Amino acid sequence: MTTPNFSIDLTGSTAIVTGASAGLGKRFAEVLAASGAKVACTARRKDKLDDLVEQIRANGGEAQAFALDVRDAEQLKAIVPEVTTALGQPDILVNNAGIVDAEHATRMSLELIDNVLDTNLRSVFILSNEFARPLIEQKQPGRIVNIASIAASHYGGNGAALYSITKAGVARVTETLSVEWSKFHINVNGIAPGLFATDMADGMIERSGDFSVHFPRKRIARPDQLDSTLLFLVSPSSDAVTGTVVKVDDGQGPR
Repeated sequence: MTTPNFSIDLTGSTAIVTGASAGLGKRFAEVLAASGAKVACTARRKDKLDDLVEQIRANGGEAQAFALDVRDAEQLKAIVPEVTTALGQPDILVNNAGIVDAEHATRMSLELIDNVLDTNLRSVFILSNEFARPLIEQKQPGRIVNIASIAASHYGGNGAALYSITKAGVARVTETLSVEWSKFHINVNGIAPGLFATDMADGMIERSGDFSVHFPRKRIARPDQLDSTLLFLVSPSSDAVTGTVVKVDDGQGPR
């Protein structure tokens, strides 16, 4: 009898999730823990992670909260050793932290430009390197999942140009690092979500109205509809998959 080569058992793994205090990051942390990984939940405000960690532990998982401002390079350099001490060497990284600018390019302040670039793109590159370096030294495999956006390949001109630029950069970081680290068995992949029901989406709808009425399926996608994609990309089942960005947008827009 043929046995499918498929497993989402993450027992023995340690995962870092950035931007875990809300939205997709919160869901990612919950799902990774439910699949057996020890999860380092990170966000700028550690107190915002308390309920999440408590919930994971109540469900039988293992998690710990860590303060991390991804705009701060020194914090990015320190987080991997800190997690290693507390939970073991991380072998899964989900670069999820991100902010949307919601502005036309010429209206953006320099401070906002720096915040969007540092949060959405610079942090992904720096933290990926800090994560990979000890794995390479120890000759251990790893999985990185970078959260891009459908906006990386489609921009309608109504604001958030820099968000689109940074997410396109995240997709390219995914592709280039996958090539560089393939020989080390560190798989680097990405997910490009469309509009999902999160706090960020709520803010966009509040500013611009419910544009889901223009989607073919007339709905906003649910965070749990990303579970299978995330688990595939971090699990042993995706051993031969690297350098791929998976679009998950519920058919909301053009290709």
